Amino acid sequence: MKKKNLLALLLALCLCFALTACSGSGDGDSSDESDLAYVQEKGTLVVGITEFEPMDYQDADGNWIGFDADAATAFAESIGVDVEFQVIDWDNKVLELDGKTIDVVWNGMTLTDEVLSAMECSNAYFNNAQVVIVSADVADQYQTVDSLSELTFAVESGSAGEEQAEEYGLTYTSVQDQATALLEVSSGTADAAIIDFLMAAAMTGEGTSYADLTYTVSLNSEEYGVGFRKDSDLAEALNTFFSEAYADGTLQEIAETYGIADMLIEQ
Repeated sequence: MKKKNLLALLLALCLCFALTACSGSGDGDSSDESDLAYVQEKGTLVVGITEFEPMDYQDADGNWIGFDADAATAFAESIGVDVEFQVIDWDNKVLELDGKTIDVVWNGMTLTDEVLSAMECSNAYFNNAQVVIVSADVADQYQTVDSLSELTFAVESGSAGEEQAEEYGLTYTSVQDQATALLEVSSGTADAAIIDFLMAAAMTGEGTSYADLTYTVSLNSEEYGVGFRKDSDLAEALNTFFSEAYADGTLQEIAETYGIADMLIEQ
């Protein structure tokens, strides 16, 4: 009788250990393999941004708006979670992703080789270029790349604009973001800046925040994408959302709101 009880106890313990191991393995696989499940479980998609009109900027009430902000809000809703916007240091965007302080970088991000190797990226969704910003009253003097050599530039640290400054051997100072680069030119502490064309079109010239500035030389052509943690299944979920939102006209409508529909890439 005692032997039977002992055998039964041993069998029960073995079964318990087996079930515990299976359960633990399943939970670990789920969290390791599915970034989408992780975000849905916590109920919030944390979006890393910088202030960047017309992609991510604040309205008079402090709400984040812009093409990227509106699209991120719609995407979060499509996967059943809330959206939260968090301003980041652009140089640290990969560290922020990998440390899970943010879930996505969605801020008019150029799909450079460095970005593509460090992140899981969405399909391209906007065309863009890096352009030179100068005071409107001297713009006629700076219409070619050769004419830029004597200027001092302000560029966003870690940005595609900084890459172009390095590529062309220009003298530059790195600043926090593109909005600061514009401010440096407007205040006269820099001769010029290199920023995204979409931002330049929205923020410089008559009727804008920087009516005294304009853009001249286009230094390259590029495309925007959205970045997630490496191997994240959120990228595939976003590509599906992009495709559906383009097909039903949602992306075009958002782009038209901010006057950039002609740069939108068909999904």
